[in-house]
Amino acid sequence: MPTVNVDKNELFQALGKHYTTEEFRELCFEFGIELEEDGLSERPILKIDIPSNRYDLLCHEGISRALLIFQEKANSPPYKLVEPADGHVQIVIKPETAQIRPHVVGAILRNIKFTERNYNNFIDLQDKLHNNICRKRTLVAIGTHDFDTIKGPFTYEALPPKEIKFTPLNQTKELDGEELMNFYSTDKHLGKFLHIICDSPVYPVIYDANRKVCSLPPIINGDLSKITLNTKNVFIECTATDLTKAKIVLNTVVTMFSEYCEQPFTAEPVKVIYPDGTERIYPDLSPRTMTVKADYINACTGLSLETSELVTLLKRMSLSAKAVNEEAKILVEVPPTRADVLHACDIMEDVAIAYGFNNIPKTLPACATVGKSLPVNKFSDLVRREIALAGWTEVLPLILCSHDENFAYLNKKDDNLTAVKLANPKTAEYQVVRTSLLPGVLKTVRENKKHTLPIKVFEVSDVVFKDNSFERLARNERHVCAIYCNKVSGFEIIHGLLNRIMDMLDVNLVSASDDKKGYFIKESDDTTYFPNRSADIFLRKGEASSNITKKIGSFGILHPQVLENFELTYPCSALEFNLEEFM
Repeated sequence: MPTVNVDKNELFQALGKHYTTEEFRELCFEFGIELEEDGLSERPILKIDIPSNRYDLLCHEGISRALLIFQEKANSPPYKLVEPADGHVQIVIKPETAQIRPHVVGAILRNIKFTERNYNNFIDLQDKLHNNICRKRTLVAIGTHDFDTIKGPFTYEALPPKEIKFTPLNQTKELDGEELMNFYSTDKHLGKFLHIICDSPVYPVIYDANRKVCSLPPIINGDLSKITLNTKNVFIECTATDLTKAKIVLNTVVTMFSEYCEQPFTAEPVKVIYPDGTERIYPDLSPRTMTVKADYINACTGLSLETSELVTLLKRMSLSAKAVNEEAKILVEVPPTRADVLHACDIMEDVAIAYGFNNIPKTLPACATVGKSLPVNKFSDLVRREIALAGWTEVLPLILCSHDENFAYLNKKDDNLTAVKLANPKTAEYQVVRTSLLPGVLKTVRENKKHTLPIKVFEVSDVVFKDNSFERLARNERHVCAIYCNKVSGFEIIHGLLNRIMDMLDVNLVSASDDKKGYFIKESDDTTYFPNRSADIFLRKGEASSNITKKIGSFGILHPQVLENFELTYPCSALEFNLEEFM
């Protein structure tokens, strides 16, 4: 949860009342935020914990406005756009920006009046948004400029570092893109953002009509357009890799600080022209409409409120609402400040907050239920216990791995019918959902190969396969995997573990040629293992007249190429089989 520092005297003045610490803590609790600390100093500061999805509460302005509305001392303000008399200010996006940061949105706050305190709040909100929804500027970067020092139309471009030259904010020397990266590499504040673009052949940059650099997102603005306490018109631009989050960030900044404009809660829109000629106007401050049934809210909260009462409660949470006679529905208008409201359950939650969780009557459940473990989990725990008692150490690798680790490193080919692949993997390490436990356990051995030999590790966990018979087109399968690593292969050790597990499961070793229920092994030609040093495991179950024989796994000495792929220098034997076949 983000923590917002608010000037105590300033906040209480805005709320029209001086609260004791306990009174304000109670108010925060009722609203769904938490007073963490009440600072005692000449200018005391309140530290307030805010839910991570409430971007509108990340500054003094948002908190004071929301608490006033919650206490019914104020109404939710009507946010609106004021069309400029001489045409929209334009931002033209060049095609090259698609290589690095393709989106930009903007707005202008006209005739704003800054004081030292609200100016600091303005800067602090940007920092809070950068660390929260902007994911440390990787998704969105905010640039704010003194509009009177620059001139539109603006262009959003992507150029080689050497071609970008400007004087950075609060500096006196002009630097190009490469020099700027070196200059800020040791900076405690900006240095942590350089990695976002430093390896790119082009850097994003915003120019004004006179080819003056406004900003080099997501790093720093130009000194030419820096904001001061004397700034009257603020130009806001947000560059992004995620357009939805960029619009939320822009709306948040505009709605929070437009109250200081000459016409409160107004903003001037900006026209963004895309490379294909498409034109869009930002920001969009119109409310979103949602419909929710009163019966749904009452059923979820355990209340029996009339539609009119629900409407009143929603207004306390900054949500305009009105009753619709059809099936006792409520039409809710969600303001641009409430990006967290996505579903009817969010509206229901706001009703519960406004009503007061402590005021909801306590009732006994309508039915009694008893929880228990899923059979496969209970069974897996028993197997884990027995393997651990046999002297093996359990490991817990990640369920995602690279494509090569899942296939090529195990001397297997991808048939494109087995593995679930990520459409947009964050890194090359997380490209597919594993179809075998072997890669993860082998990587664990690799990272622990300096430990005393022998290394005996195992895992009991899920793998995932494509399966069109399921609605989700995939299925989980619980596997057991174990690896023995020593100066000798230890084939007999891994074989002995298989026999021990089967004894524990009360499954008999049988001949491949008869009809008895049990398990048997056959020599295999699995390319993951050393030739002639591996076997497949088969399980025969069912009645003698109609029994079913199915391959459930394999074991053997791992192929030298597999060991080399995983950077292992000692021979290893491995075992893996499907545990669910025994249930």
